Amino acid sequence: MRADARRNHERLLAEARAAFAEHGTEASLEDVARRAGVGIGTLYRHFPNRHALLSAVFEDAVSELLDRARELRAAPEPCAALVTWLREMVRHASEYRGLSRALMAATQDDSSALARCSDPIRQAGTELLSRAQRAGTVREDVAIGDLLQLTHAIALAAEATPGDEELADRLLMLTLRGLKRA
Repeated sequence: MRADARRNHERLLAEARAAFAEHGTEASLEDVARRAGVGIGTLYRHFPNRHALLSAVFEDAVSELLDRARELRAAPEPCAALVTWLREMVRHASEYRGLSRALMAATQDDSSALARCSDPIRQAGTELLSRAQRAGTVREDVAIGDLLQLTHAIALAAEATPGDEELADRLLMLTLRGLKRA
C-alpha cells in the first residue's frame, strides 16, 4: 500500500472506531469518511461494505480475545476458564452498540467480512469448551455456536437496558448454570 493510501486507511479505521463507539455500528459511513478527510469513494475502495469496515475495526479486539483464550487454556479449572472467556466475549460485544447484532448475523453468513473475526473466535471457544467437557464440568451436548449466540444475545439485552450494569453478568451466570452436568 502506498504511503498516502496507508494513511487514509489508518485515518478511516480511527474515525470508524470513534464513530462506532459514539453512534453504534450503524454510524454513517459518509460521516466516517468526512471525519477522516476523504471521500466516500476512498472509504469504499478500502472497505467495500460496512461489514468489511466493522471487521477491520474489531480485529484488534479479536486478537485480544484470542490471546486471552490461549492463556485460559492453561488455567487449572477448565469450566472457570470458559466462564471467564465468555464474560470477556460479552464485554467485547457490548463495547459498540449494534456489534452483537452484526456478529449474530455473521455467524449465519460465511461470506461476510465479519466471518474473518467470527471463525477464529469460534475455534478458540471450541477449544475452551472441549476442555471443560473433557473435564466433565460441562454437558457434552453444548455447542460453541450456541454459546456464542447466547453471549451476543446477552450483550444485546444489556445494551437495551443500560441502567442495569449487572444485567449481563446475571444473565450469563443464569445461562451457564444450564451448561453444567447434573
